[in-house]
Amino acid sequence: MFLSIEGVEKSFDKHGRRERVLENISLDIREGEFVSLLGPSGCGKSTLLSLVAGLGRQDAGVLRLNGQDIQKPGKERGMVFQEAALFPWLTVEENVMFPLKGDMPKGEAKETARRYLRLVQLGQYADHHPHELSGGMQQRVSIARALAMDPAVLLMDEPFGALDEQTRMRLQSALEEIWIETKKTILFVTHSIQEAVRLSDRIIVMGTHPGRILQDIPIPLGRPRESRLKEMAGYEEQILRLLKAENDKVEEEERGHALAH
Repeated sequence: MFLSIEGVEKSFDKHGRRERVLENISLDIREGEFVSLLGPSGCGKSTLLSLVAGLGRQDAGVLRLNGQDIQKPGKERGMVFQEAALFPWLTVEENVMFPLKGDMPKGEAKETARRYLRLVQLGQYADHHPHELSGGMQQRVSIARALAMDPAVLLMDEPFGALDEQTRMRLQSALEEIWIETKKTILFVTHSIQEAVRLSDRIIVMGTHPGRILQDIPIPLGRPRESRLKEMAGYEEQILRLLKAENDKVEEEERGHALAH
C-alpha cells in the first residue's frame, strides 16, 4: 500500500497523568486518493497527521510511505497548516521558491514557482508581498509552495479553518480542481462534514477518548461535486448521525464517571 498506518498509538502527559490520544489506528491509503480525517476536537486528527509528517514519533505501530518507514520529516511529504506561515519579507514567488533552494537551479526554481502560482490562480501576484494578499490568497500561496516541492503526499491540517465561509467554499473548489489536475495523494484534516464530503474519496470518521477510527466511509461520487448536492447531503446526514451517537456515548460515560466519584 502507498501510505500505510498500522496499529499506531500515541500518548501525552497531561495534568500529571498519561493520556492516550491515539489508539490502534490502522489505515491504508492508495496513491492518488483524497482521504479526510474527520472528528471532534481531541480525537487526535492533527496528532496523526503530524506523525505522518514525521514531526513526532508514535509510541507503537508503524508508518510507511512507499514501503519506507517514516521516522522524520522529508520533502516527499508536503505540509499545509491552518495558517499560511509565509515569510513577510519575501515576495509571493520567493516564498514558493524558498523550499526549492539547493534542489534545482534558480531559473528552474523560478519557473516551477510560477507554474504552481498559475495553478492556484495567483500568477499575476508573483511580485506581491504576503501583506498585500487576502487570507484566502495567502493560503493558496501556501498550497502552491507545498505542491512546488512535488511531494508524494500532501498533508493538510485544517487549511481553510480560519477563513470565512465564502472564501472557504472558493478554496474548496480550487483544491478540488488542483486535485483533479495533479492527482496528488492528499491526507486532509477537517472539522467540517460538508467540506469532507465535498472533497474526499474516503472519510475516516474518528472518535475521542481515546482517538480511534469509528468508520471508514467511501464517497463514490463524481467530480466536480457542486452538481451532486442531494447525494452529498445523504452522506453528510449519515456522518452526522454517527458523530452524534458517539457524542451521546461519551457524555453518558462522563456522567457515569462523575456519579462514581
